[in-house]
Amino acid sequence: MTDGGRPQAWSPPPRRAPAAGPYGGFGRRFLVAVALAVLFFVGEIALLVVIGREIGVAWTLLLVFATSLLGAWVLRREGPRSWRAFRADLRERRPPGASVTDGLLVLVGGMLMVLPGFVSDVVGALLVAPPTRRLAAGRVQSLLARRLSPSAATTLFGPRTVRVRTDAPQTAPPADEPPIEGEIIDPR
Repeated sequence: MTDGGRPQAWSPPPRRAPAAGPYGGFGRRFLVAVALAVLFFVGEIALLVVIGREIGVAWTLLLVFATSLLGAWVLRREGPRSWRAFRADLRERRPPGASVTDGLLVLVGGMLMVLPGFVSDVVGALLVAPPTRRLAAGRVQSLLARRLSPSAATTLFGPRTVRVRTDAPQTAPPADEPPIEGEIIDPR
């Protein structure tokens, strides 16, 4: 080709970033979620078969039925309790984040226990038991706080508090002096 009588050098078209699919990054996440769900259900079935061979089919089915009943009982017992805690937080103008997280974990744990299978029963029981639920709630809240804007995280989980030492940084604080708690108003 020429441009005003001069030959022009050929150059390849500019490279574009690879498309993430029609829904942005959703396609990859969806495939990962489907793959994890398939692995989970294959693991559940394999464990049911192994336990069925060890203790017998009838005992295995009875155990699966019993854990499903236990999950339904947990949902019926803990669901309203979590709802009352959430409403009490709203009434007393406290941030409802902790009660919402607690209720959500109990709901997910109870639903997992209702599903037939032993892996889901163990995971559900861990989410329902108070000591492990507190650990899971802390992780869920920190994950949500990172994903939400600071103002939304403060609204949901309450203001972040920091401990401030009252002495100079060169000296160690006295052991009997209580820390001063404060609130981060503007983190910038």
